[in-house]
Amino acid sequence: FLFFLKLANKTKGKLQKQICQVVLDHFEKQYTTELGDTWTSVRDVLTYPFCWQYAILLNKFSQSAELENTLRVKGYHPAFQGPLPYLPALLKCYIRKTPGRFPAQKHRAGELKEYYLLNAASLLPVLALEVKDGEDVLDLCAAPGGKSVAILQCAYPGNFHCNEYDDLRSRRLKQTIESFIPDPLIKFIVVSKLDGRQIGDLKPELYDKVLVDAPCSNDRSWLFSSDTQQATLRVIQRKELPSLQFQLLRSAIKALRPGGSLVYSTCTLSRAENSDVINLILNSCSNIMPVDISEMAKAVSQEFTFLSGTQQHELLVLPEKGRAWGPMYVAKLKKM
Repeated sequence: FLFFLKLANKTKGKLQKQICQVVLDHFEKQYTTELGDTWTSVRDVLTYPFCWQYAILLNKFSQSAELENTLRVKGYHPAFQGPLPYLPALLKCYIRKTPGRFPAQKHRAGELKEYYLLNAASLLPVLALEVKDGEDVLDLCAAPGGKSVAILQCAYPGNFHCNEYDDLRSRRLKQTIESFIPDPLIKFIVVSKLDGRQIGDLKPELYDKVLVDAPCSNDRSWLFSSDTQQATLRVIQRKELPSLQFQLLRSAIKALRPGGSLVYSTCTLSRAENSDVINLILNSCSNIMPVDISEMAKAVSQEFTFLSGTQQHELLVLPEKGRAWGPMYVAKLKKM
């Protein structure tokens, strides 16, 4: 018993060294104000990666009954089983109650992967977008590509435009698409490296659905920044993110056809990057209306914990022990 206790303390010590104190102190100050007592339990999950959970999104283009059987044997079950407003039959995602990570598959040229590991909350923006066959879709900030892959599990867009401005991330996006999507379908996917703030002017009213999974202060990864100087710079530059997110949203609205829908998402708890950005858009764009997504939230409330008091067009997934998904903010808008 003493041996295991020493081992646990040693592991805990190593883990503590990995946490970036600069970021934690910043989060402590902001989120104690914004989340109150809830922040304590959220912080416990975020600062302890051993309790994080990972979902397995199956690839319909490389189906394996054997894989599904293996997952069930290992205690996995389908993530989305409730009466969701939108749940395509071919979108299959498996989760389990206990933490642990299924082995990742390596990229092999000419060979499709069978599954994609992700935070299950990452699929909520895709479900909120409700893509139908034949619709023209823009994924404005698409890297690393998990949501793009998920969209293609749901439907066959008429035109699918995946954009990523950052060069390194764009290469990763291309590799992800090559790993999951067969050649005949790849021909219908456009991958670009445009500045997302300019796409609306370059391609006005071209899309039926737009996903803006915006660059944000990624709470999970920022907490474990190994470079203290970089982390300090990130914290300083954090206040500039809402302006960028607002500009990306304005661009996305221009790119959207009248009657089209837009989903905005981030993986941060920050109110300034979430509700405040959406409120600013709603107050400054007379042709944009909020869309109620509360039914979707109700349908998945068994698996996810949501912040209470949000408006009907938005939700915020809070990491919680036993349901260690998120953070994930989702808001849905429609262009009139």
